[in-house]
Amino acid sequence: MIRAIVGANWGDEGKGKLTDVLAEQADLVVRFQGGANAGHTIINQYGKFALHLLPSGIFHERVLNLIGPGVALDPEAFLNELDGVLSRGVAHPRLGISERAQVLMDFHILLDTLEEERLGKRRFGSTKSGIAPFYSDKYAKVGIQVCQLLDKDLLHERLTGSLVKKNVLLEHLYHHEKLDADALTEKYYALGQRLKPWVVDTSLLLDKALRAGQDILLEGQLGALRDPDHGIYPYVTSSSPLAGYAAVGAGLPPWAITEVIAVTKAYSSSVGAGVFPSQIEGEAAEELRKRGGDAGEYGAKTGRPRDVGWFDVVATRHGCLVQGATQLAMTNLDVLSYLDEIPVCVAYELDGDTISHFPATPQLKKVRPVYKIFPGWKTDIRGQTDYRKLPDRCRSYVEAIEQMVGTPITLLSTGPRREEICHRAV
Repeated sequence: MIRAIVGANWGDEGKGKLTDVLAEQADLVVRFQGGANAGHTIINQYGKFALHLLPSGIFHERVLNLIGPGVALDPEAFLNELDGVLSRGVAHPRLGISERAQVLMDFHILLDTLEEERLGKRRFGSTKSGIAPFYSDKYAKVGIQVCQLLDKDLLHERLTGSLVKKNVLLEHLYHHEKLDADALTEKYYALGQRLKPWVVDTSLLLDKALRAGQDILLEGQLGALRDPDHGIYPYVTSSSPLAGYAAVGAGLPPWAITEVIAVTKAYSSSVGAGVFPSQIEGEAAEELRKRGGDAGEYGAKTGRPRDVGWFDVVATRHGCLVQGATQLAMTNLDVLSYLDEIPVCVAYELDGDTISHFPATPQLKKVRPVYKIFPGWKTDIRGQTDYRKLPDRCRSYVEAIEQMVGTPITLLSTGPRREEICHRAV
């Protein structure tokens, strides 16, 4: 079986925990896009972890964890993250890095930071992790593949060509000192030697696993609404977080993906700039933010307070549509247990009309949420693993959302730990 786990909303939906849970049944876990610009939070017997590049299957010793060619690999961030995990008593995971993955470099982070500063109030809410400049280089064909780190002369040649335009920008647009190809070659060749033991042709490994009937889990980053084609452009990421891209970013035939699990929260949250129709403010927002799991609603990468709001049926239905979701997982259900009433955004009002579709960004900026109020259950459900034992009002909330979104909800997270989960037959 080949499953993709992806986000149905703005990202930060709790995909890391779900990947960690389902990795127990998998033979391989594959990161297929994005870089160290977002994190997946996992809580297990070793403690609490925020993984940015390592696949979320690393806590299962038998699982082979792969970084696919679609990933933006920051070698320093990867090595530091691995060292941090090992220092906490985790066994060394089985790892493979695609030789075709491209390298996110220091100058990508520098350019990202300088550009956000230049944009000022027009900025896109970047994490300043270098993602946009990285993907710009990749598609302009001046990027560096992991395999090119292992050939010093080729690396120097590639860097020399790549820096021509960058140094013009640095000097004349950003008024910053130029970059030196010789110094960068020495640094990244040395990093390549450290990565070398894990560098493989991941496409061959995945083809072998597919032919052997092994279980493969494809792990996406961020969510459908951050997709550059189907999301809230331009407030999006620079790679596709859709399950459709998983085949490309991992290296599998598209027909091989048989299940797409889209993840959503029982409410909504978002880090970064952009349009967020059901966002709430003030004391209500701060209370929801504080209760949002053990760490509260703060970005795993940035530490920034997340914007929070009520569940958005319209946005989630759109997310499931473009993800091709075969099932939906709902996280943080326990967080809502304190509320007397729970609003749910069931439609939008746009220019005097009520709409049920998710419009493009210029129109989305003008919508007003239409709410339906559900009664709260006012009972602590943290750690409940039997769906039948959840309060009637809690089950009614879940089942009403399932009907409105139109995708079966099969998994419910009732706490941040691995074991705090309900499997629901539909």
